[in-house]
Amino acid sequence: MPASVTRQIVLRSRPARMPKPADFDLVEAPLPAPKEGEILTRTIYLSLDPYMRGRISGVKSYAASVELGQVIVGATVGEVLESKHPGLAKGDIVQAYAGWQSHAVAAGAAVRKLDPKQAPVSTALGVLGMPGMTAYVGLLDIGQPKPGETVVVSAASGAVGSAVGQLARIKGARAVGIAGSQDKCDYVVRELDFDACVNYKKGDLLASLKAACPGGIDVYFENVGGDVLRAVMQLLNLNARIPLCGLISEYNATESVPGPNLRPLLFNRVLVKGFIVSDHLARLPDFLKDCGGWLREGRLKHREDVVVGLEKAPEAFIGLLQGKNFGKLLVRVGEDPSR
Repeated sequence: MPASVTRQIVLRSRPARMPKPADFDLVEAPLPAPKEGEILTRTIYLSLDPYMRGRISGVKSYAASVELGQVIVGATVGEVLESKHPGLAKGDIVQAYAGWQSHAVAAGAAVRKLDPKQAPVSTALGVLGMPGMTAYVGLLDIGQPKPGETVVVSAASGAVGSAVGQLARIKGARAVGIAGSQDKCDYVVRELDFDACVNYKKGDLLASLKAACPGGIDVYFENVGGDVLRAVMQLLNLNARIPLCGLISEYNATESVPGPNLRPLLFNRVLVKGFIVSDHLARLPDFLKDCGGWLREGRLKHREDVVVGLEKAPEAFIGLLQGKNFGKLLVRVGEDPSR
Protein backbone atom coordinates (compact mmCIF):
# COMPACT_ATOMS: atom_id res chain seq x y z
CA MET A 1 0.00 0.00 0.00
CA PRO A 2 1.28 3.49 -0.82
CA ALA A 3 2.11 5.66 2.16
CA SER A 4 -0.62 7.98 3.40
CA VAL A 5 1.89 10.60 4.57
CA THR A 6 5.21 11.94 3.40
CA ARG A 7 8.05 12.83 5.74
CA GLN A 8 9.38 16.25 4.79
CA ILE A 9 12.18 18.58 5.77
CA VAL A 10 10.94 22.16 5.55
CA LEU A 11 12.59 25.53 6.03
CA ARG A 12 11.97 26.77 9.57
CA SER A 13 14.07 29.95 9.47
CA ARG A 14 16.37 31.66 6.99
CA PRO A 15 20.00 31.01 7.90
CA ALA A 16 22.27 33.84 8.98
CA ARG A 17 25.71 32.91 7.62
CA MET A 18 26.28 29.14 7.96
CA PRO A 19 22.99 27.20 8.22
CA LYS A 20 22.35 25.33 11.47
CA PRO A 21 20.12 22.34 12.26
CA ALA A 22 17.53 24.59 13.93
CA ASP A 23 16.84 26.23 10.54
CA PHE A 24 15.12 23.02 9.42
CA ASP A 25 12.11 21.02 10.64
CA LEU A 26 11.18 17.37 10.03
CA VAL A 27 7.40 17.13 9.60
CA GLU A 28 4.74 14.83 8.18
CA ALA A 29 2.10 15.84 5.66
CA PRO A 30 -0.81 14.05 3.97
CA LEU A 31 0.14 12.64 0.60
CA PRO A 32 -2.23 13.59 -2.24
CA ALA A 33 -3.26 10.96 -4.75
CA PRO A 34 -1.86 11.40 -8.26
CA LYS A 35 -4.20 12.99 -10.80
CA GLU A 36 -4.36 12.28 -14.51
CA GLY A 37 -0.86 12.61 -15.98
CA GLU A 38 0.80 12.37 -12.56
CA ILE A 39 2.77 9.75 -10.63
CA LEU A 40 3.33 8.96 -6.97
CA THR A 41 6.97 8.23 -6.14
CA ARG A 42 8.92 6.90 -3.17
CA THR A 43 12.26 8.68 -2.83
CA ILE A 44 15.33 6.46 -2.98
CA TYR A 45 18.09 9.07 -3.25
CA LEU A 46 18.14 12.80 -2.57
CA SER A 47 20.85 15.01 -4.03
CA LEU A 48 22.50 17.66 -1.85
CA ASP A 49 24.12 20.50 -3.80
CA PRO A 50 25.67 23.91 -3.00
CA TYR A 51 23.08 25.86 -5.01
CA MET A 52 20.52 25.01 -2.31
CA ARG A 53 22.18 27.54 0.00
CA GLY A 54 21.07 30.37 -2.26
CA ARG A 55 17.54 29.02 -2.55
CA ILE A 56 16.99 29.16 1.25
CA SER A 57 18.56 32.60 1.71
CA GLY A 58 15.60 34.66 0.48
CA VAL A 59 17.91 36.72 -1.73
CA LYS A 60 16.72 37.28 -5.31
CA SER A 61 18.45 34.87 -7.64
CA TYR A 62 17.97 33.01 -10.93
CA ALA A 63 15.35 30.75 -9.32
CA ALA A 64 12.56 31.20 -6.79
CA SER A 65 13.45 31.05 -3.11
CA VAL A 66 12.16 28.36 -0.77
CA GLU A 67 9.59 30.02 1.49
CA LEU A 68 9.33 29.39 5.23
CA GLY A 69 7.42 26.17 5.84
CA GLN A 70 8.10 24.85 2.35
CA VAL A 71 9.93 21.63 1.48
CA ILE A 72 13.60 22.22 0.64
CA VAL A 73 14.23 21.87 -3.10
CA GLY A 74 16.34 19.07 -4.51
CA ALA A 75 16.70 16.51 -7.25
CA THR A 76 15.71 12.94 -6.44
CA VAL A 77 15.67 9.40 -7.76
CA GLY A 78 12.53 7.54 -6.85
CA GLU A 79 10.43 4.45 -7.51
CA VAL A 80 6.97 4.86 -9.03
CA LEU A 81 4.33 3.52 -6.62
CA GLU A 82 1.29 4.57 -8.63
CA SER A 83 1.02 5.99 -12.13
CA LYS A 84 -1.66 7.84 -14.04
CA HIS A 85 0.76 8.69 -16.84
CA PRO A 86 0.75 6.45 -19.95
CA GLY A 87 4.53 6.36 -20.27
CA LEU A 88 5.29 5.24 -16.71
CA ALA A 89 4.35 2.19 -14.69
CA LYS A 90 4.53 1.03 -11.11
CA GLY A 91 8.09 -0.06 -10.32
CA ASP A 92 9.77 2.30 -12.81
CA ILE A 93 12.72 4.31 -11.50
CA VAL A 94 12.68 8.02 -12.33
CA GLN A 95 14.79 11.10 -11.78
CA ALA A 96 12.59 13.91 -10.50
CA TYR A 97 12.71 17.08 -8.44
CA ALA A 98 10.71 15.97 -5.42
CA GLY A 99 12.83 17.79 -2.82
CA TRP A 100 13.63 16.77 0.74
CA GLN A 101 10.76 14.34 1.33
CA SER A 102 10.11 10.62 1.42
CA HIS A 103 7.19 10.53 -1.06
CA ALA A 104 5.88 12.96 -3.65
CA VAL A 105 3.44 13.41 -6.49
CA ALA A 106 4.90 14.71 -9.74
CA ALA A 107 3.85 15.37 -13.32
CA GLY A 108 4.86 12.34 -15.36
CA ALA A 109 6.05 14.58 -18.19
CA ALA A 110 8.49 16.32 -15.85
CA VAL A 111 10.51 13.25 -14.82
CA ARG A 112 13.19 11.20 -16.60
CA LYS A 113 12.81 7.44 -16.68
CA LEU A 114 16.04 5.65 -15.78
CA ASP A 115 17.44 2.34 -17.01
CA PRO A 116 19.24 0.55 -14.14
CA LYS A 117 20.96 -1.67 -16.72
CA GLN A 118 22.80 1.30 -18.23
CA ALA A 119 24.21 2.73 -14.98
CA PRO A 120 23.46 2.71 -11.23
CA VAL A 121 20.39 4.88 -10.73
CA SER A 122 22.20 7.10 -8.22
CA THR A 123 24.40 8.41 -11.06
CA ALA A 124 21.37 10.33 -12.35
CA LEU A 125 22.03 12.76 -9.49
CA GLY A 126 25.79 12.97 -10.04
CA VAL A 127 28.03 12.10 -12.94
CA LEU A 128 25.04 11.49 -15.27
CA GLY A 129 22.88 14.18 -13.69
CA MET A 130 22.93 17.92 -13.08
CA PRO A 131 26.52 18.04 -11.72
CA GLY A 132 27.89 16.05 -14.65
CA MET A 133 25.97 18.10 -17.18
CA THR A 134 27.18 21.29 -15.49
CA ALA A 135 30.75 20.12 -15.99
CA TYR A 136 30.03 19.09 -19.58
CA VAL A 137 28.34 22.33 -20.67
CA GLY A 138 30.62 24.65 -18.70
CA LEU A 139 33.88 23.10 -19.82
CA LEU A 140 33.11 22.11 -23.40
CA ASP A 141 30.79 24.94 -24.47
CA ILE A 142 32.30 27.83 -22.52
CA GLY A 143 35.83 26.74 -21.59
CA GLN A 144 36.43 25.05 -24.97
CA PRO A 145 39.73 23.40 -23.96
CA LYS A 146 42.23 22.62 -26.70
CA PRO A 147 44.77 19.79 -26.66
CA GLY A 148 47.82 20.78 -24.65
CA GLU A 149 46.10 23.64 -22.80
CA THR A 150 45.95 23.77 -19.00
CA VAL A 151 42.54 23.52 -17.34
CA VAL A 152 42.30 24.33 -13.63
CA VAL A 153 39.22 23.48 -11.59
CA SER A 154 38.47 24.35 -7.97
CA ALA A 155 36.56 21.98 -5.65
CA ALA A 156 38.24 19.32 -7.77
CA SER A 157 37.07 16.25 -5.83
CA GLY A 158 33.42 17.30 -5.84
CA ALA A 159 30.72 16.10 -8.20
CA VAL A 160 31.25 18.90 -10.73
CA GLY A 161 34.99 19.42 -10.34
CA SER A 162 35.91 15.76 -10.65
CA ALA A 163 34.01 15.51 -13.93
CA VAL A 164 35.57 18.73 -15.25
CA GLY A 165 39.11 17.42 -14.82
CA GLN A 166 38.34 14.08 -16.43
CA LEU A 167 36.59 15.73 -19.38
CA ALA A 168 39.61 18.01 -19.82
CA ARG A 169 41.85 14.95 -20.02
CA ILE A 170 39.50 13.22 -22.48
CA LYS A 171 39.81 16.34 -24.69
CA GLY A 172 43.62 16.25 -24.52
CA ALA A 173 44.18 19.11 -22.07
CA ARG A 174 46.18 19.13 -18.82
CA ALA A 175 43.95 18.93 -15.74
CA VAL A 176 45.00 20.65 -12.52
CA GLY A 177 42.73 20.49 -9.50
CA ILE A 178 42.44 22.60 -6.37
CA ALA A 179 41.04 20.87 -3.28
CA GLY A 180 40.92 21.25 0.50
CA SER A 181 42.86 18.22 1.74
CA GLN A 182 45.75 16.01 0.73
CA ASP A 183 43.45 12.97 0.58
CA LYS A 184 41.25 14.75 -1.97
CA CYS A 185 44.29 15.84 -4.00
CA ASP A 186 45.69 12.30 -3.97
CA TYR A 187 42.33 10.93 -5.11
CA VAL A 188 41.96 13.18 -8.16
CA VAL A 189 45.55 12.54 -9.27
CA ARG A 190 45.77 8.79 -8.59
CA GLU A 191 42.19 7.70 -9.28
CA LEU A 192 40.91 10.31 -11.74
CA ASP A 193 44.20 10.86 -13.61
CA PHE A 194 44.48 14.63 -13.07
CA ASP A 195 47.97 15.88 -13.91
CA ALA A 196 48.32 17.70 -10.60
CA CYS A 197 46.30 18.94 -7.63
CA VAL A 198 46.99 21.77 -5.17
CA ASN A 199 45.88 21.70 -1.52
CA TYR A 200 44.75 25.28 -0.94
CA LYS A 201 44.90 24.83 2.84
CA LYS A 202 48.61 24.02 2.85
CA GLY A 203 51.51 26.38 2.16
CA ASP A 204 51.63 29.22 -0.37
CA LEU A 205 48.68 28.72 -2.72
CA LEU A 206 50.01 30.96 -5.49
CA ALA A 207 53.45 29.34 -5.45
CA SER A 208 51.97 25.85 -5.46
CA LEU A 209 49.60 26.71 -8.28
CA LYS A 210 52.41 28.27 -10.31
CA ALA A 211 54.47 25.09 -9.90
CA ALA A 212 51.52 22.97 -11.07
CA CYS A 213 50.85 25.28 -14.04
CA PRO A 214 54.28 26.27 -15.40
CA GLY A 215 52.72 27.35 -18.69
CA GLY A 216 49.96 29.41 -17.06
CA ILE A 217 46.21 28.76 -17.04
CA ASP A 218 44.08 28.65 -20.18
CA VAL A 219 40.74 27.60 -18.67
CA TYR A 220 39.68 28.09 -15.07
CA PHE A 221 36.43 26.38 -14.08
CA GLU A 222 35.30 28.45 -11.11
CA ASN A 223 33.42 26.83 -8.23
CA VAL A 224 34.86 28.60 -5.20
CA GLY A 225 35.84 32.29 -5.50
CA GLY A 226 37.72 34.10 -2.72
CA ASP A 227 41.43 33.43 -2.20
CA VAL A 228 41.49 30.67 -4.82
CA LEU A 229 40.22 33.02 -7.51
CA ARG A 230 42.71 35.71 -6.46
CA ALA A 231 45.59 33.26 -6.95
CA VAL A 232 44.30 31.99 -10.30
CA MET A 233 43.90 35.53 -11.63
CA GLN A 234 47.65 36.05 -11.48
CA LEU A 235 48.37 33.06 -13.74
CA LEU A 236 45.82 33.53 -16.54
CA ASN A 237 47.09 33.31 -20.09
CA LEU A 238 46.17 35.49 -23.05
CA ASN A 239 42.61 34.70 -24.18
CA ALA A 240 41.92 32.49 -21.15
CA ARG A 241 38.34 31.45 -20.47
CA ILE A 242 36.53 31.22 -17.11
CA PRO A 243 33.28 29.25 -16.92
CA LEU A 244 31.76 30.78 -13.77
CA CYS A 245 29.78 27.98 -12.14
CA GLY A 246 29.79 28.78 -8.42
CA LEU A 247 31.27 30.84 -5.58
CA ILE A 248 30.83 28.51 -2.62
CA SER A 249 33.26 30.46 -0.39
CA GLU A 250 30.82 33.40 -0.50
CA TYR A 251 27.47 31.65 -0.08
CA ASN A 252 27.22 32.37 3.66
CA ALA A 253 28.34 36.01 3.42
CA THR A 254 25.89 38.61 4.69
CA GLU A 255 27.41 41.53 2.76
CA SER A 256 29.37 42.06 -0.44
CA VAL A 257 32.72 40.27 -0.53
CA PRO A 258 35.79 42.28 -1.65
CA GLY A 259 36.66 41.21 -5.17
CA PRO A 260 40.04 40.50 -6.76
CA ASN A 261 41.82 42.96 -9.03
CA LEU A 262 40.16 42.60 -12.44
CA ARG A 263 42.99 44.19 -14.44
CA PRO A 264 44.44 40.81 -15.52
CA LEU A 265 41.10 40.02 -17.13
CA LEU A 266 41.38 43.16 -19.21
CA PHE A 267 45.05 42.80 -20.14
CA ASN A 268 44.72 39.12 -21.05
CA ARG A 269 41.36 39.48 -22.85
CA VAL A 270 39.87 36.83 -20.57
CA LEU A 271 36.37 35.52 -21.26
CA VAL A 272 34.32 35.09 -18.07
CA LYS A 273 30.83 33.71 -18.54
CA GLY A 274 28.42 32.86 -15.77
CA PHE A 275 26.08 29.99 -16.60
CA ILE A 276 23.17 28.07 -15.13
CA VAL A 277 22.90 24.53 -16.46
CA SER A 278 19.09 24.66 -16.66
CA ASP A 279 19.48 27.16 -19.51
CA HIS A 280 21.22 24.46 -21.55
CA LEU A 281 18.76 21.56 -21.48
CA ALA A 282 19.04 21.17 -25.26
CA ARG A 283 22.47 19.68 -24.57
CA LEU A 284 21.02 16.85 -22.44
CA PRO A 285 20.94 14.19 -25.21
CA ASP A 286 24.57 14.89 -26.20
CA PHE A 287 25.63 14.89 -22.54
CA LEU A 288 23.96 11.54 -21.80
CA LYS A 289 25.34 9.98 -24.98
CA ASP A 290 28.92 11.19 -24.44
CA CYS A 291 29.25 10.92 -20.69
CA GLY A 292 27.19 7.74 -20.47
CA GLY A 293 29.54 6.16 -22.99
CA TRP A 294 32.68 7.39 -21.24
CA LEU A 295 31.32 6.13 -17.91
CA ARG A 296 30.69 2.64 -19.29
CA GLU A 297 34.15 2.65 -20.92
CA GLY A 298 35.77 3.50 -17.58
CA ARG A 299 37.11 6.82 -18.87
CA LEU A 300 34.82 8.84 -16.59
CA LYS A 301 34.91 7.78 -12.94
CA HIS A 302 32.87 9.00 -10.01
CA ARG A 303 32.71 8.78 -6.24
CA GLU A 304 29.64 9.01 -4.03
CA ASP A 305 29.38 10.10 -0.40
CA VAL A 306 26.12 8.58 0.86
CA VAL A 307 24.42 9.30 4.19
CA VAL A 308 21.41 7.21 5.25
CA GLY A 309 18.12 8.68 6.44
CA LEU A 310 16.12 11.76 5.42
CA GLU A 311 16.61 13.20 8.91
CA LYS A 312 20.36 13.39 8.22
CA ALA A 313 19.93 15.78 5.28
CA PRO A 314 20.35 19.10 7.20
CA GLU A 315 23.53 17.95 8.95
CA ALA A 316 24.96 16.57 5.71
CA PHE A 317 24.07 19.76 3.83
CA ILE A 318 25.86 21.90 6.43
CA GLY A 319 28.87 19.61 6.07
CA LEU A 320 28.77 20.09 2.30
CA LEU A 321 29.08 23.86 2.72
CA GLN A 322 32.08 23.24 5.00
CA GLY A 323 33.78 20.93 2.49
CA LYS A 324 33.36 17.79 4.61
CA ASN A 325 31.96 15.60 1.84
CA PHE A 326 34.20 13.57 -0.45
CA GLY A 327 32.54 13.03 -3.82
CA LYS A 328 28.91 13.49 -4.86
CA LEU A 329 26.81 13.90 -1.70
CA LEU A 330 23.59 11.86 -1.59
CA VAL A 331 21.04 10.99 1.05
CA ARG A 332 19.64 7.48 0.76
CA VAL A 333 16.06 8.03 1.81
CA GLY A 334 14.73 4.55 0.99
CA GLU A 335 15.81 1.17 -0.29
CA ASP A 336 17.21 0.91 -3.81
CA PRO A 337 15.39 -1.98 -5.58
CA SER A 338 17.81 -1.87 -8.51
CA ARG A 339 20.73 -3.08 -6.37
